[in-house]
Amino acid sequence: MLISFFEEFPTAENLQKVKQVTWRTKVYLAAKSVSQFNGYTANITSKKVQEVVYWPILSRQEGYWISPFSERKALEKLFWELHGKNIPVMLDLELPTTQNPWLYLTQALNFPSNKKLITNFISTYQGQIYQAEYYPEGKRNQRLLQFLGLHYPQPKVKVIKMLYHSLHHFSEDFLRRQLQQGQQVWEKNFVVGMGTITKGIHGNEPRLSAQQLEKDLELAQKMKIQEVVLFRLGGLNKKYGEILKKYAQ
Repeated sequence: MLISFFEEFPTAENLQKVKQVTWRTKVYLAAKSVSQFNGYTANITSKKVQEVVYWPILSRQEGYWISPFSERKALEKLFWELHGKNIPVMLDLELPTTQNPWLYLTQALNFPSNKKLITNFISTYQGQIYQAEYYPEGKRNQRLLQFLGLHYPQPKVKVIKMLYHSLHHFSEDFLRRQLQQGQQVWEKNFVVGMGTITKGIHGNEPRLSAQQLEKDLELAQKMKIQEVVLFRLGGLNKKYGEILKKYAQ
């Protein structure tokens, strides 16, 4: 099982944590531009890192995450900058509720055209695309996410479902069902997001206990999940690292 990391704040201190990784891995790096992403990538020299994925973020005023409610000019700038490139990209598809709820009003008329803009990018981009999405699986939930522009079904896309046990107190049976449904729908393109092992943009995300992390990884391994992505690299410590090494290949 490939165990990878999100990194929302690619400071030198956080990126240094990759030196603690003794298994093959990937890193999903948040950045506001391709040039900024390339600068961060240059600081990752570990041979264990097989791939670095560009995770584009917007300003809080623009919506921070990617959705049809994001500021239209910001989306156009992002996709224009990526035109003709083939670097791997992860679109973090989330609503702007906690960052700038006014966008629901200011971008309401742009919603259809913004959704089409995102669709066109995903269908024409030459590189690998990952979609980080809210966790609910099932046909009804997927149709709702698709209607809201938070899910775009494309054969080449890899779908990362954010199953953060620290934020949602779901049972093991629920987690197992989510993994089963994800595998049935996305097969080899299904990726699982786990965590959180440190704070993110909200600043109040609780830490996942080491015991729960091990349970989640054990279940993922038994179900033959191909890749798990932890949120986030900056929270890696010796205790977490010892657990991760047991399940990484």
